[in-house]
Amino acid sequence: MENLTVMIIGGGVGGLCLAQGLRRAGVAVTVHERTRARTDWLQGYRIHINPDGARALRACLPAANWQAFLDTVSVDGGGFAFTTEQLTDLVRLTADEIAPSGDPGERHYGVSRISLREVLLSGLDDVIHLGREFTHYETTADGRVTAHFTDSGSATADVLIGADGANSRVRRQLLPHARRIDTGVVAIAGKRRLDGATLPRALTHDTNLVIPRDRGSLFTAVWHPDRRVVVPDRDAPAEFLLDNAAPFVLWGYSDVAAAFPADVESLTGADLRRLVLARIDGWAQALRDLIDGSDPLTVNALRLRSATPVDAWPTTSVTLLGDAIHNMTPMAGIGANTALRDAELLCHRLTEVAAGGSALLSALRDYERRMLDYGFAAVRQSLRNARQAGSDSRLGRAAFRTMMRLAGAVPPMRRRMAAQLGR
Repeated sequence: MENLTVMIIGGGVGGLCLAQGLRRAGVAVTVHERTRARTDWLQGYRIHINPDGARALRACLPAANWQAFLDTVSVDGGGFAFTTEQLTDLVRLTADEIAPSGDPGERHYGVSRISLREVLLSGLDDVIHLGREFTHYETTADGRVTAHFTDSGSATADVLIGADGANSRVRRQLLPHARRIDTGVVAIAGKRRLDGATLPRALTHDTNLVIPRDRGSLFTAVWHPDRRVVVPDRDAPAEFLLDNAAPFVLWGYSDVAAAFPADVESLTGADLRRLVLARIDGWAQALRDLIDGSDPLTVNALRLRSATPVDAWPTTSVTLLGDAIHNMTPMAGIGANTALRDAELLCHRLTEVAAGGSALLSALRDYERRMLDYGFAAVRQSLRNARQAGSDSRLGRAAFRTMMRLAGAVPPMRRRMAAQLGR
């Protein structure tokens, strides 16, 4: 299809990666993003890039941007462990077991959201349009798509990609039956600076999932600063420097919503910290020190939500990417990576269309089929992890802890577990 034009709604990680890939392939693309400044995107925590995400970035980014990514990120050189609430290992895997490959496109990385945005935005000045809030789309008589915006403006292209996040307006129009559900699980998360902290090596070098005997769970992960720090604007939140330029341990305590006060999301960071400390009374002192030493300004609570499964729909010139279709809980740590995987696949299929090697609807249908398969597999995994965190079945927890010990002791099971974590 000569002169294919693509319009992306939403300038998040997946949408920008797709735009980079299409531009690199010579496909005409525009991105319409409702926010106006890069500090508007400073939401959430640092991003873990797994090999799926790294492969997608390498495939889509120009060589200079890929190198800028490698020059910026911190390399995740730690292991992963399942432990008891006394910080006794059920199984602890080393970094070499999890990711033995030295190929930069097959490794795990940590990067601040703002630094990743800078890499993804570089070179797109004539592609991205800020301050463009999407309202709805219309299909024209010739099969093209016109998007409308709150400023009364509009834009038309051959393909419209909804990459506008969990509350996607594109999805709402395309798939009004698609829903997000409250999982019934609440997570309270915070950060503990590492400079001056006296914590055991397990907490300062590895990622840990603490599985207590009774209920709840605690996740900890070490984040090292970006090697090339983006200088924040004057109005950037103070948390920027912690997320971007200082080492810290991120922790998240999760349990069913009924185990927390009804107004948990409105509690102050200090109150949330006290609440978690009360919930982990009797746990290892190092875990209590981790929580107690966290800056209350970094502690917040959120109710975990997840997309419900969606069957394949009649393919049109409008499709979806990332959280706009397969929004998931953070309990598997793969949301951003799944969006990047979407971007790589969709870029490949649209590039084929532009080169005349495939019909547009056929290419989009293939993308949607494959994306729904792996995307909702990731949703199921993250939802399963969230619900396990809220389980109060002592029998089930005992069985899980026994299985983890067995996996650590039996080499084939240990290798299989390491391979799954390394994906």
